[in-house]
Amino acid sequence: MACEVIASQGFGHTRTADIARAAGVAQALLFYHFETKDKLFAQAFQYAVRHHLDRLTELEKSDDPPLKRLRDLLGLYIPTVRSPGWALLIDAWAEAMRSPALEDASRTLALRWKRVLTTIIEDGVAAGTFTCPDPHSAAWRILSLIDGLAVQVTAHRRMLTHARLTCLVRTATARELAISPDVLS
Repeated sequence: MACEVIASQGFGHTRTADIARAAGVAQALLFYHFETKDKLFAQAFQYAVRHHLDRLTELEKSDDPPLKRLRDLLGLYIPTVRSPGWALLIDAWAEAMRSPALEDASRTLALRWKRVLTTIIEDGVAAGTFTCPDPHSAAWRILSLIDGLAVQVTAHRRMLTHARLTCLVRTATARELAISPDVLS
């Protein structure tokens, strides 16, 4: 519940009273469990991060070929237009400059996405599916592109359609891995 309220209103505009009202509990109960607003926000964001980490764990355990795992990863990471999950993440990035708990959680998530993508690329290179001399750097470039585009579509209405955003990501990913963008559809 707290994640939805924070995603909707932002960290800077969300009051504990807003979260208490949405959860149907007294504000005092929130402070009993979390002590401070910052701790409540950190726990809410860590809850959202755990959801993403669980999805990445499933992807890591998959025996699917690298190309299928890559398509699955892109499907998980590419934002839908005006995605509330991305709104929460982008807001958490901004707050992470002032909150060690948010910085730690967002860094953990970012590094996990990069590690999973790097492994997929390395597996694809080993299988002869991809050609990529530096999987580590390619993973950073691909994820950074998606992050940047996510900011644009989340912050600016009608900046890009989901189809155009997906096309840009698939084209850049295909170039990084020396494959046809069509195989990422």
